[in-house]
Amino acid sequence: MKKIVILTLVAGLAIVSAQSCKKEPTSDSSVEYDTTPYKLAIGDFEEPSIAPDNELTKQGVLLGRMLFYEKKLSKDGSMSCASCHRQEHAFTDTARLSIGVEKLPGKRQAMAVFNMAWHNNEFFWDGRSHLLRDQSLMPIQDPLEMNETLENNVAKLKAEKQYRDQFMRAFGSEEITSEKMSLALEQFMNSIVSVESKYDRFLRGEATLTASEERGRALFFDEFNPGFPSLSGADCAHCHTTRTFENDLYMNNGLDSDADMKDIGREEVTGSVADRAKFKVTSLRNVEVTAPYMHDGRFKALEEVVEHYNSGIKTSSTVDPALEYTRVSGGLKLTAQDKADLVAFLKTLTDEVLLTNPEYSDPF
Repeated sequence: MKKIVILTLVAGLAIVSAQSCKKEPTSDSSVEYDTTPYKLAIGDFEEPSIAPDNELTKQGVLLGRMLFYEKKLSKDGSMSCASCHRQEHAFTDTARLSIGVEKLPGKRQAMAVFNMAWHNNEFFWDGRSHLLRDQSLMPIQDPLEMNETLENNVAKLKAEKQYRDQFMRAFGSEEITSEKMSLALEQFMNSIVSVESKYDRFLRGEATLTASEERGRALFFDEFNPGFPSLSGADCAHCHTTRTFENDLYMNNGLDSDADMKDIGREEVTGSVADRAKFKVTSLRNVEVTAPYMHDGRFKALEEVVEHYNSGIKTSSTVDPALEYTRVSGGLKLTAQDKADLVAFLKTLTDEVLLTNPEYSDPF
C-alpha cells in the first residue's frame, strides 16, 4: 500500500513539474543582449531628434518591425499594423476609411508612416498622442481597428520563443511588456525614412526636372500675389515647407464651412474652439501614392486636391488666414497648365527607395 502511495505522489509531482515548465517557457541561453546602434540613412537631411531614452538599435528596430507585421496582435489574428499602413503606398491605406477586425470602418483616413523621426508636434490627425510610442499601441486597442487588449498581446508573444529571444536581444531581458512593445514599435517607425525622391536627387545635382516639373516647382514655392498675376504662385510652401514638406502645425485648410463641419479635429484634444476642424499638416512626400487625401479621404486624385486650393476653399471661423485671403481674392486663378505642372512637381516627391526598401518589408 505504501509503495502505491509513493508511486502516486511521484507521478503527481512529475505532472506538476511538467505543467510548471509549460507555464514558464525559457529562452535559449545563447541569446544575448545586443546594443549595436541602428544607423539612419538620412541622406542630406539634418539629424532628427530621437528620444534619448529610446535610441535606435538594430535589434530594437527588428523587434519593432516584427511587431508591425504581426497579425497576432489583433483580436482574431487577421490584421497587423501593416494591414492599414502598406509599404507600397508609403505606409498608408488606399481605402478612404480602413476596415477593422469587426468589419467596421475607422473614423479617419490612415496616415502615412515615414520620417516620423522629424515630427515634433504629436501624432494622429488631431495630435492626441504626445509620443510615437503612445500612438503605437492605440490602434491595437481601438474597437474599430485591431480590437485587442494589451494583456492578451503580451500573453501571445510570451508563448513564442522567437519573441522571447528577440526581446532579450533588444532589451536585455526576455520579459515582455506592453511598454517594451511600444518602444520597439517606435524604433521601427522612426527607422522609416524618405529622403531619396527625384526632387532630392535634383537638389543634389543628380537629376534634372522636366519643363513641366520645373514650372510646378516655381508655382509651389512662389507666394500668392493677386496684384501681380503674372508673378503670383500657388503658395503651397506656406504650409508644406522645409525638406519634410510639412510645418509641424495643425491647421484648418478650408474643407468645410462651420455649418458643415462633421469632425472637430484638434478641438477634441485641446478643448479650444480656436482649434475646431484643425488637423495635422501632413507631408507631401510620396503624395502620388498616398491617395485618398485629407483626414476623411474625400479626394481621390491629386488634381482634386489642387483644385480645392485653387477654387474650393470654404470660409469658417477657424480657416487659415492665408487660405481665406486667396478665397476673398477670387482664388489662385491657376490655369489648366498650371494645375498640371503642380501635379507633375508633386510626383517628383515620390521616393521609390522607400516603397521597395527590404529593411521595411515583412520580416516573416
